[in-house]
Amino acid sequence: MSSPLARAAGPIALVSGLVFAAVDVARLLAADRSLERIEMMRQTPFQVTNALYWLVFIGLTLALVSVYFRFADRAGGLGAVGFCFALAGTLDMAGNMWFDGFAGPWITDVAPGAILAGGSGMLAVGALSSYILFALGWMFFGIAGWRSGMFPMWIGVAFVVAGFLGYNAGLPPYGIPIGLVMAALGWWIIRTGAPAAAASDPAIDGQTASAPPEASPPDS
Repeated sequence: MSSPLARAAGPIALVSGLVFAAVDVARLLAADRSLERIEMMRQTPFQVTNALYWLVFIGLTLALVSVYFRFADRAGGLGAVGFCFALAGTLDMAGNMWFDGFAGPWITDVAPGAILAGGSGMLAVGALSSYILFALGWMFFGIAGWRSGMFPMWIGVAFVVAGFLGYNAGLPPYGIPIGLVMAALGWWIIRTGAPAAAASDPAIDGQTASAPPEASPPDS
């Protein structure tokens, strides 16, 4: 029996991907470039959409996990490495987006000069790590998923392109491609009915392994 996440991988990926892309579109529309940077960051639509962007990263992570669970039996070592790489990059970028969505508005109110000063030191290192890991993680996932037979080549190539663009996913609209490719993967799973990995039952396996061999019939 496969896991519930594996069985629902198609709908999870489709919905999560579409919502992810939609929220990044909302971020793009909420950013009023006619205002000064600090004033723009104090606008309610800007703050709400940035907080929502962190939330949809949770959905993107669940979609990635469910897709891997569905194809774990065919992923092999290469697919497992690709999954872990993409997961690490997504979690790293999610932390970055949490900071922007929740810490950013507070810093804007109490220390706006810190926003204008830009990042340096460990803050810059942490931000750069999220950009690089997110981009390379999804690019490698696309290559590994295609080469291991998890999904067709066109989806793998799309993930590579989306990952490359995703280096700037902290800024709209560069998160949209990842969302659309994840949604396309979900649509492909639903349309083709790509089989989920079968999970073995330890109890049944143990009974099978411990069952005595059948006695051969006596010679007549």
